[in-house]
Order: sequence, then C-alpha cells, then structure tokens
Amino acid sequence: MTSKQRAYLMSLASNLNPIFQVGKSSLTPELTAAIGESFNNNELIKIGVLKNCFDDPRAIAEMVAERTHSQVVQVIGKKIVLYKPDKDKPKIELPR
Repeated sequence: MTSKQRAYLMSLASNLNPIFQVGKSSLTPELTAAIGESFNNNELIKIGVLKNCFDDPRAIAEMVAERTHSQVVQVIGKKIVLYKPDKDKPKIELPR
C-alpha cells in the first residue's frame, strides 16, 4: 500500500466511529471472529482500545490484521483503522 493510498483511507476513516472495542480481556478469539465477519460488509473498520486494556494498541492492530488477513492503515492513540478490500466488488477505489 502506498502512502497516497494510506492517506486516502485515513481521510475516509476520520468520519467513522469505532464499531468494536477492545477491553481488559484484550483480544479474544470471539472478538477476532466478529471483526473478520464485519469485513463481509465493510472494507474499512475502526476499532477502539479502552483504557483498561493494558496491551499496546499497535501490537493489537498487528495481531488482528494477521488473523483477519487485513492491512493496518493507522494506529493513533487508542484507535485502530484496518482495511480489507472486497474480493468480488471493492467499494473503495484506491488512488494509484
């Protein structure tokens, strides 16, 4: 992913609200499965990490991306943005 594509995805994600929250139990298999299923409807997902989660948000982002076969767009503070294009009909057109 180029920096131009990453910047475009970050601009799209700025208007999104987090649809998942990682709490004190950190990353559970159920949460990972739910995030993976949400990529069926969305290509761009924002995840919030709560204050009571003591794991590093960047490490959480890398683990989720690896398990769901997605890409980490950005990690700012306690917010994670992930991107996974739809194989059949991508909704988001990335600039070249």
